[in-house]
Amino acid sequence: MSDESQELGITESKSHKPGEWYAEVVQKAGLADYAPMGGFIVTKPRGYALWEQIQDALDGWFKETGVDNVYFPMFIPESFLEREKDIVEGFDPEVAWVTQGGHDELEERLAVRPTSESIIAPFMADWTRSHRDLPLRLNQWCSVVRWEATETKPFFRTKEFMWQEGHTAHATNEEAWEEVWTRLGQYERVYEDVLAIPVLRGKKPEHDKFPGADTTTTVEALMPDGKSVQGGTSHHLGQSFAEAFDITYVDEDEEERTAYTTSWGLSWRALGALVMTHSDDQGLVLPPTIAPTQVVIVPIWQEDTKEDVLEYSESIADDLEAAGFRVELDDRDERNPGFKFNEHELNGVPLRLEIGPYEVDDAEVTLVHRPDNEESVEDREEIVDTVDDHLETIYEKLYDTAAENLESNIREADSPEEIMGTIGKHGGYVKVPWCGDPACEEAIKEKVSAEIVMQPLEDQGGTTAGAPKAPDDEDATCAVCGEPADQLAYFAKSY
Repeated sequence: MSDESQELGITESKSHKPGEWYAEVVQKAGLADYAPMGGFIVTKPRGYALWEQIQDALDGWFKETGVDNVYFPMFIPESFLEREKDIVEGFDPEVAWVTQGGHDELEERLAVRPTSESIIAPFMADWTRSHRDLPLRLNQWCSVVRWEATETKPFFRTKEFMWQEGHTAHATNEEAWEEVWTRLGQYERVYEDVLAIPVLRGKKPEHDKFPGADTTTTVEALMPDGKSVQGGTSHHLGQSFAEAFDITYVDEDEEERTAYTTSWGLSWRALGALVMTHSDDQGLVLPPTIAPTQVVIVPIWQEDTKEDVLEYSESIADDLEAAGFRVELDDRDERNPGFKFNEHELNGVPLRLEIGPYEVDDAEVTLVHRPDNEESVEDREEIVDTVDDHLETIYEKLYDTAAENLESNIREADSPEEIMGTIGKHGGYVKVPWCGDPACEEAIKEKVSAEIVMQPLEDQGGTTAGAPKAPDDEDATCAVCGEPADQLAYFAKSY
């Protein structure tokens, strides 16, 4: 093996050293690099293209459901941040502060936004006067800074990260809950329909909800290494932020009322989940829905067949591009076919078309799937429909593998020893009856670094919206302390 091919290939094993493997895939597949400041990354064109695909999907769904995009300053005056005490207490260890501008000391410290409720809510108050102004739905695409990351893992954990954050105000509690479910459903949709990753829907336990929120709902994705990823959160903020920032309106009866607010966000942690879920020891694996290049055409020729092979390949590329596929014709002279195959596998291109003189003579195309190297020979005549079918099959393969991983890694336990033993041996989710006392979670967390990542929900409407599901056994007892248990909880290690 040449030095060049060793440099191109992945040297770490996903099953034996997932952390090192992940970092190598991210760098060698050209998604990101490390910045000179610890805890920050540089997002490269291919990595940012993946983020743009997520943006495009979500942004379209947001706008279809009445959301307007805005942009607010990245700096938040300290006095604004302090108007909601839970925000101050919840984010205080993570806030980066600006105290000097140029050569001058600032009169008031400015926080680099860890989240934007404190800067957006005062303007929502200004923009809300009448019931006719509601619902007010705002979203911004931006980055935030949380000075918490000590060990950088690109996309999973960095001091600065890209995300979207939605902020809404509503006349009634019921309308706010409807908003929460709408956004949670859109996050579930982006994972399942764009990223080929099945998720669990639920809520965070009370002690782990967003600071100041009434309820934090979440979608959780299980990685192949047995750890959970918080995929996106949608918060019902009740009236606490509206009261702190005076978001009120005059109703139809000329009475002044306090609004109900929500916030919701999804970050580029989704990209970390994407890489970790599907990729393998050959490199990046991408679903066709999000891949910057869906199809690569690799012509294979000798000098006497070059003209015919290239002409045939170009005609197929033209047909596929006209049909809307993202196609690359790799006709580089200086690289041999084997190198090209390895490079496109490393970069995660879902489908490869190989075209040599035999394919030209027989009016055929050889198709190779990235996830498993399944190969088939198909007629040239129906190439657009054929490629469409193969891309759909590739997506289903990726989703089904991830779904099987999720389904086979939800286990039950009835004692602390069983919880810790199951997590230690298998990873995944451990579903238990729970009394609701945070001390029970802490007892497990201290021993195996696992926590309650999600509680399944009873339903999504009415007066019980956001209530955790109860155990099937009315006499169930907490798997940790043995006291009566009225709710279910999922323990797991998490990113």
